[in-house]
Amino acid sequence: MRLGTGIGWRPEIADVVERMPGIDWVEVVAENVCPGHLPESLLRLRERGVTVVPHGVSLGLGDADRPDAGRLTALAERTAALGSPLVTEHIAFVRAGGPLTASPRLEAGHLLPVPRTRDALDVLCENVRIAQDALPVPLAVENIAALISWPGEELTEGQFLYELADRTGVRLLIDVANLHTNHVNRGEDPAEALAELPLEAIAYVHVAGGFERDGVWHDSHAHPVPRPVLDILTDLASRVAPPGVLLERDENFPEPAEMEREVEAIRQAVTAGRATAGTHSAPTASDQSARGTGGAGGGEAGEALGGSRDAARERLGLAQAAVLSSLVAGTPVPEGFDRVRMGVQARALAAKRADVVAKVAPELPGILGDGYRQAFLGYAQAHPMTGGYRRDALDFAGRLLGERRVEDPAVGRALREWWLERSGPVPRSRRPVVRVARAARKVLLRKG
Repeated sequence: MRLGTGIGWRPEIADVVERMPGIDWVEVVAENVCPGHLPESLLRLRERGVTVVPHGVSLGLGDADRPDAGRLTALAERTAALGSPLVTEHIAFVRAGGPLTASPRLEAGHLLPVPRTRDALDVLCENVRIAQDALPVPLAVENIAALISWPGEELTEGQFLYELADRTGVRLLIDVANLHTNHVNRGEDPAEALAELPLEAIAYVHVAGGFERDGVWHDSHAHPVPRPVLDILTDLASRVAPPGVLLERDENFPEPAEMEREVEAIRQAVTAGRATAGTHSAPTASDQSARGTGGAGGGEAGEALGGSRDAARERLGLAQAAVLSSLVAGTPVPEGFDRVRMGVQARALAAKRADVVAKVAPELPGILGDGYRQAFLGYAQAHPMTGGYRRDALDFAGRLLGERRVEDPAVGRALREWWLERSGPVPRSRRPVVRVARAARKVLLRKG
């Protein structure tokens, strides 16, 4: 299936995307759309024949637990509503703990890398098969950017992706910006990863920008695409004609002309790669055996060698719970992990929570003003996220109120009113007569 050149659809740039020339398809964050109330912009794009692909971010295919049936149903509904030819998700874990490990359930609020081990591969393969059975169209999974490395990994990224595709038939969404991130942060060679990939399994390609700080690359999706990322795209295009290439931008949206230049730079990078197609030597039979199911422990044999699937899930679950707890709950860093990098990752997760909560509950920064971010980061250090971001916003506000952290009485009243409006089973009525009656009842109860 040929997709062509695309861009990530976001509400903030919906009008720009509709007017942008040469856009063949768009990708939308699946969790941000409602099947019965699709944005008018997406409906107009579909009417013009523009393909819309839903991109999930919360399924947790790399979790030790099996995929949640409700999340799979929601993803399938969005796929059907958008009339999409495929659906995509990430090779990542996003939550840990719970009954599997007899520990508190924790949410990362972001995509975290799975260890490239046989246990993790066996669990991931089963989770992918479960998702494939529940979804109405083919599934493609994306390699992620990582700030941290797991100790004791048994496979390279290319080998891990090759076996995953070989054992499940899943398609691959290759993010060249994430390959660059892992090159800077983990010393992994993007060319080696591309050489090991099953190129025929590629569904499409992501391209995005980021920034480097203190030797760490942050995959921000809020900065221009750098030359090294375009060079990796050129290398990929020299090996295979990518069915689709898409620009991702989530924040700090530039002027339309600048985004159009970035899209054109992506096209030129692909053209440059195709001009040198065929210059890479084809993998030999021994190469295929070493990286694929012919290697030791590969294929279905890997599941047998790794013990039962439930045992693999338990081992993976304990490891993931220890890592996530250290990142969001302040427990000790597990042995073998880089403590400095784990600290960078922990701060990045807290900052991500603050940013997303500010988006889903924009009233909070409005009420708290300049003190919002500092207050939230202080809260996040001691209070892990246990539900979604909307729950996180309510928990944050409730904690501020419960601990009397708000000094300004007017701010405190506004925050309490906001919290009360949203924390009950049903919204509080805005009718004055209802509010007066409720207030009177509270007074009578206190006197009684």
